[in-house]
Amino acid sequence: MIDLHIHICASSAPQSFGLPAGEALRFAVLNGYRGVGLILRSGELSHPLLAPLFEDINSLSLHGNIEAILGIELVHIPPALLPLAVDNARQAGAGLVLVHGESLMECVEEGTNFAAIEAGADILAHPGLIDEQAAAYAAERGVALELSCAPRHAFANAHIINMAERFGCNLVPGSSAATQREILPPALRDRLYQGAGLTREGAIRMQQHAGKLLQKQMNYCRLQIK
Repeated sequence: MIDLHIHICASSAPQSFGLPAGEALRFAVLNGYRGVGLILRSGELSHPLLAPLFEDINSLSLHGNIEAILGIELVHIPPALLPLAVDNARQAGAGLVLVHGESLMECVEEGTNFAAIEAGADILAHPGLIDEQAAAYAAERGVALELSCAPRHAFANAHIINMAERFGCNLVPGSSAATQREILPPALRDRLYQGAGLTREGAIRMQQHAGKLLQKQMNYCRLQIK
């Protein structure tokens, strides 16, 4: 099982959102996960906290028997600045670039979903009531839509599943977990997705998409390091 959206904090920023990387990995392993995206949350255009985490995460995941990739979630960036923000995140070394989508429970600026897709983010996180134009564009651009099991983001999951099926978008799972309790056992997470209308076949495809994206981005990161 894979979760591509677990929030971690940076030790140099003790007030930051999320879990220490080692703790996040340990509880992911205890819950039966084989791969995770460890995600720093950022509302800035530069990302100096990424670099110090790379070696730590590589070592922790290697000895913890779990695959992990370091990424960033861009939060409340004005849509016009998202191309720059996505590029900067990649240049800073983010293996996964997520953009906080237009979740129903947060005041995300209208147009963020489409701008994130146009900017080439890897994942549009919790995109809320994504419209037909954005869903079709996500399918065309290969930007994955997150199906969230976080209570604050899951209200639109049935709509997201429907749009993904209609337009051929890739779905990937994400918890937005920032505490131990939010790293859910896979069986519970699967029931939550099933309750939103995801079929067993859809759940299998979602895990396959997540696995392919994880491996693709990990291979990309290895090439960049070389």
